[in-house]
Amino acid sequence: MEEISPAVALTLSIANTMCDAGMSSTLDITQLENVTDAVDMLCDEKSQRYRNGEVDYTMEDVSEEPEEKSLSEARSLSSANDFGGSVQESEEDDVQVSDATVISEGLIVVDGRSEISLPDSGRVLATEIILNETTIDEVPTEEVVITSLKHDLNMAVRSSDVVMKLPEENHYVERGSRSVYEQDSIPLWGMVSICGGRSEMMETVKVLPNFLKIPIKMLMEDHEGMSPSLTHLTSHFFGVYDGHGGAQVADFCHDRINFALVEAIERSKEELCKKNTGESRQVQWEKVFVDCYLKVDGEVKGKISRPGVGSSDRMVLEAVSPGNVGSTAVVALVCSSHIIVSNCGDSRAVLLRGKDSMPLSVDHKPDREDEYARIEKAGGKVIQRLGARVSGVLPISRSIGDEYLEPYVIPDPEVTFMPRAREDECLILASDGLWDVMSNQDACEFARKRILWWHKKNGALPLAERGVGEDHACQAAADYLSKLALQKGSKDNVSIIVVDLKAQRKFKTRS
Repeated sequence: MEEISPAVALTLSIANTMCDAGMSSTLDITQLENVTDAVDMLCDEKSQRYRNGEVDYTMEDVSEEPEEKSLSEARSLSSANDFGGSVQESEEDDVQVSDATVISEGLIVVDGRSEISLPDSGRVLATEIILNETTIDEVPTEEVVITSLKHDLNMAVRSSDVVMKLPEENHYVERGSRSVYEQDSIPLWGMVSICGGRSEMMETVKVLPNFLKIPIKMLMEDHEGMSPSLTHLTSHFFGVYDGHGGAQVADFCHDRINFALVEAIERSKEELCKKNTGESRQVQWEKVFVDCYLKVDGEVKGKISRPGVGSSDRMVLEAVSPGNVGSTAVVALVCSSHIIVSNCGDSRAVLLRGKDSMPLSVDHKPDREDEYARIEKAGGKVIQRLGARVSGVLPISRSIGDEYLEPYVIPDPEVTFMPRAREDECLILASDGLWDVMSNQDACEFARKRILWWHKKNGALPLAERGVGEDHACQAAADYLSKLALQKGSKDNVSIIVVDLKAQRKFKTRS
């Protein structure tokens, strides 16, 4: 076989925008059997076709003016060194993002169907090889290869994706750097809230994709290898509220906490962004969420003026509910660099990292050692009555509302500030209707397997549909967990949010 230049397979190992910068690697072109004419492959102005069994390898043309093409979504590409293998999950994953993806030093993948403007000093390096002239959504990622081309060739762009060379002065990608955070994650989520064994529904869930732009300085020191032009990361909001004594407080938390959180962040932004304050970001975020929860609790109890129903301009000073009504509140802010969880009560947030479940909140139960001591110190009593209960009544030691049990039951949340990792699989927020009958590990494994099952059965969604509304795979996982909870004997309302932290899952296919 005539010796030819190797193709360059640009791997994309920055899924979830974690700590891995994608680096280029070489792929021996001899793996593409019967490809013998390197000159024709790289230089012919017309697309060439090479037959290998039942598969056509088509080389698309390249243009010097890609900005004239009409595009809509960015894509991320990866290549594999083998074209064989039975269908199986890979622990590596690809990324689908909304605009463009940095995949190696100075390289950026842009979807060829959306409008782009070539950066100063930039040029098109390559287009993709696509099997059977199909779309990238229909092609296993290991069958997509990026190959280098002469930049001065006068060709017309026909492929859906191009790779551009960025000016040298714009390079911020280094091996192991955090520059991968420059890509905002696509929110993939599903949720369910069912009455279950209760006669009344007193729970609610809240999901706000693309909720808030968080200043970088609130998340990490300096820019840690990122472009100085990047100032904010997009966060997504997820909340579960489990009411008791009535639904009024849970409903109020559903409508109000996200707004109160924005207000608390704005009040604390200057302090949070200061350098050398002597406080960790964990402590600073604790202050933000405590401020938020205390404000909402004060509004519930009629101690602080709140916006009137149907009018944000009219303030009212009245209680939302009777004093014996309250609600738990577990909230997660998810961005490409961190997961920030606040919890008050016994709803719970659990992260699956690799194969291990990690609780990001700890239930506030009256018999928890530190909670028991706090209640006793405040003059309260923990009485065993169908389990440990504050004053023999409430089975949780912290909540929003429940004015009749002050100061023993408090609204102060506990906060977890968790940097994300590449191994993060999924995040589950749920009420005790799930956790009372299922372990953290089992719930995470069931959710993960259900997500994989859905993708194996249905394939990947087109990029344009990802992040728009509920994700079908996550919804299948949430529905499955709720049914399992009922089968396992849950007698409570059940509310669940499942967040897929993998931007795209890759499967190897053996022909």
